[in-house]
Amino acid sequence: MDQKERDFLVFVAKMCEQARRYEEMRDAMKSIIQVTGELTTEERNLLSVAYKNLITPKRYSIRVFTSFEERETENGNQTIAERIREKRLNSEKELKDICFEIISFIDEKLIPSATNDEGLVFYYKMKGDYCRYLAEFLKSDEKSKSIENSGESYKKGVEIGKNLSSTNPIRLGLSLNYSVFLYEILANHQEAFQFAKQAFDEARPHIDSLSDKSYNDTILVMQLLRDNLNSWAKDFEAQGDEDEDDDDDDTEELDEPNQKK
Repeated sequence: MDQKERDFLVFVAKMCEQARRYEEMRDAMKSIIQVTGELTTEERNLLSVAYKNLITPKRYSIRVFTSFEERETENGNQTIAERIREKRLNSEKELKDICFEIISFIDEKLIPSATNDEGLVFYYKMKGDYCRYLAEFLKSDEKSKSIENSGESYKKGVEIGKNLSSTNPIRLGLSLNYSVFLYEILANHQEAFQFAKQAFDEARPHIDSLSDKSYNDTILVMQLLRDNLNSWAKDFEAQGDEDEDDDDDDTEELDEPNQKK
């Protein structure tokens, strides 16, 4: 693939993002990955945005269908519950296919081709996220394996991230999402709180020295970290650090990188 064709695919991805045609956006980025796994920062962000916008509505659908299925089952409406279950399973399959696809790209193309620590941290965070999304709905051995893969990916990213500045937004985004994994998936509430607090405290003294280029991205992630810390602290006070429901709507995570238009 020559540079002209590559630039055109990036243009198509940006256009499809604005048109909210995320499958076509994903396809444009896949065409680049299939030729070369080494992506620029812009291409990396476009890839992340495309997949995130594909899976977000499916994660939401699964939660809605699960809620309705449980309600109808409790009310004794087994026929209706079974029909809702079919919709839930269909959404789960769609989400599973998307997650497996991007995880495969990360393992086989993106991580082996990464040439700097920032890229590696980005991809390990991304893999950790998609394994976590699988862990939200898979059962038994599949769930356990997804949890294991998610934790391992986040930990690898954290280790490599030590080579980056404490204010690096990709490092902070990894810290944010790993703490969400610890809190929501593993229910290690105190560990999640301490990990997020350490990331926040290490970055805070250096905010004033940030360049204009990274300031907004860094501040965004730090605000999300602070929101989680405040929410979790209130939970500790109210419930004495008792286990929460898995579906914690107050917990924030970094969904996607900011796109520079």
